[in-house]
Amino acid sequence: MTEVNLSVVSSSSTGQTDPGLVRQYNQDNFYLDPEGRFYIVADGMGGHAGGEEASRIAVERVRDYLDTYWRSEITSEQLLRDALMDANEGILEDQKINLERRDMGTTAVLIAFRDDGAWRAHVGDSRLYRLRNQQLERVTEDHTWVARALKMGDIDPTQAKAHPWRHVLFQCLGRQDLNFIEVEALDAQPGDTFLMCSDGLTEEVPDNLIEKILASQGECDQQAAQLIEEAKNAGGSDNITIVLVDLAEDTPES
Repeated sequence: MTEVNLSVVSSSSTGQTDPGLVRQYNQDNFYLDPEGRFYIVADGMGGHAGGEEASRIAVERVRDYLDTYWRSEITSEQLLRDALMDANEGILEDQKINLERRDMGTTAVLIAFRDDGAWRAHVGDSRLYRLRNQQLERVTEDHTWVARALKMGDIDPTQAKAHPWRHVLFQCLGRQDLNFIEVEALDAQPGDTFLMCSDGLTEEVPDNLIEKILASQGECDQQAAQLIEEAKNAGGSDNITIVLVDLAEDTPES
């Protein structure tokens, strides 16, 4: 495989969010770095006020931390981990001040493109997918009780799909005992498309339909809108947030 400096690969991106058809409020948040350096999706929980605030704090704290230390000598792995830990501290601080939000928390998934390559980090069940050569692959594993039980062989896929605990997280931001943040180098090549989303999409739209939409011709904003529409057509039971990042096929000349 040819080594490519992804920090200089041009990309196009879009971010869209919708409350869905059941919930009155939207507790999701996202951020697209205008320089194309990093992208974030967060799905809050803990009631309207709590969930919305938790995801807002997470996105803003991660954004500000990465902005501040982007050009530092900190390794990318440590930078992303520290950014999420800083977001966790921000949520905990708010919980202490606003007791009505003491149960709030949020998932977070982010990708970053630095000089040492592409990286991804996540906590919770918001997901990252990669489309390569028109084939979709899920990159992240959900930090849920059901996903862990499925991996251990305690339940089968049929049971997992309808299990009443399938939304129970064993890790999220907003916890004193946060002890697992998954940070990994991300296999990324020019021509790849990355999808980051809250579970309002994946609970309603199967992976094969997501693949079909992302593999179709069209701009990423049109594809994101179509994915949201499919989730709403299937019930729209939760907030739906999508960030799409298309890496250009060819690297720009230096």
